[in-house]
Amino acid sequence: MQIIHRAISCDIVHRAGYLKKQANTGAVTYIQRFGSALNLNIHFHMLFLEGVITQECGQSKFKCVKAPNHNDMETLVNVISHRIATYLEKAGLVQRDMDNTFLDLPMDDEDSLLPLQAASVNYRIAVGPDTGKKVFALQTLPAKDEQHYGQLAQINGFSLHAGVFADSHQTDKLERLCRYISRPALSEQRLSLTDSGKVRYQLKTPYQDGTTHVFFTPLDFIGKLAALVPVPRLNLTRFYGVFAPNAKVRAEVTASQRGKNSPRLAEHLKDSDKPYHARSMSWAQRLKRVFNIDITVCEACEKTNVKIITCITDPAVIHKILAHLDKQTLLEAKNDSLMPPLRAPPATASFSDYIIQRDFDFGA
Repeated sequence: MQIIHRAISCDIVHRAGYLKKQANTGAVTYIQRFGSALNLNIHFHMLFLEGVITQECGQSKFKCVKAPNHNDMETLVNVISHRIATYLEKAGLVQRDMDNTFLDLPMDDEDSLLPLQAASVNYRIAVGPDTGKKVFALQTLPAKDEQHYGQLAQINGFSLHAGVFADSHQTDKLERLCRYISRPALSEQRLSLTDSGKVRYQLKTPYQDGTTHVFFTPLDFIGKLAALVPVPRLNLTRFYGVFAPNAKVRAEVTASQRGKNSPRLAEHLKDSDKPYHARSMSWAQRLKRVFNIDITVCEACEKTNVKIITCITDPAVIHKILAHLDKQTLLEAKNDSLMPPLRAPPATASFSDYIIQRDFDFGA
């Protein structure tokens, strides 16, 4: 990812008429691991500034650049493809096939996810009796021919698209763009089951060959989802350039004014002798921010009086607590079963009873 960001940022700086040491740009990158058919397709969505930040007379100034044309895109994607291939080959992660132009990634038999990922990349069935076969798809006639975008370049399996722009005043468009590139892998609205028990998933946009739906067996569907799971503790959102956490001008170019040389931070530390330490979000705050789950609210009384005492991570302690809770649940269920059945309330005399006693003399 650093190779891609370095190539694009240098291209923006050079097209602005500066050297890399004289100006800098910024980007927010989202790492996406999925395609529209739940296939493993690792790609990057990068929100780049449409210009550069320069330092003139002690002040940060922004200079806009023109959008790249098709020739610029082809040159840039060619540079990116060669740099990535060279880096992977030097690192020993891939091996070059002398008879072909592609790179062959060596497989590790100890990693159980590699077969799932390989099948997901090639649109193949990973598990079950049909392992290795193509995923069943529903196709229609293509609606239109392939379009050629002026700001789309493809070479040697690499593609680069720069056809979406948002001006500074188009906040709604920028928000929709951020929501799109940070969307989850699975859409429940396009997921359904067939009468035969297969999982049917509708593509957001039909493929150029007319494919509109893909079908999986339940087991293969779980395998497709497992292949999309990222490495643990991998941050899928990255900030580069002037947006980086330690960038000198980050506080000047962002609305929150966070980072080094922040005026808010200077005001806070003006009368303090203690050094500043950045405070990260707690797990409770992250849980509320990401999944909208607030564990500080009591479900019984709906009051925000729950206090987090500690975070238990020891597996032995966790098993002991869960076993105790299971035992409590079993005791409560056993006590409920031993209780006598509930009695009905005593019958009360109704108005109709008095009418019957008045009209008929049962004692005669």
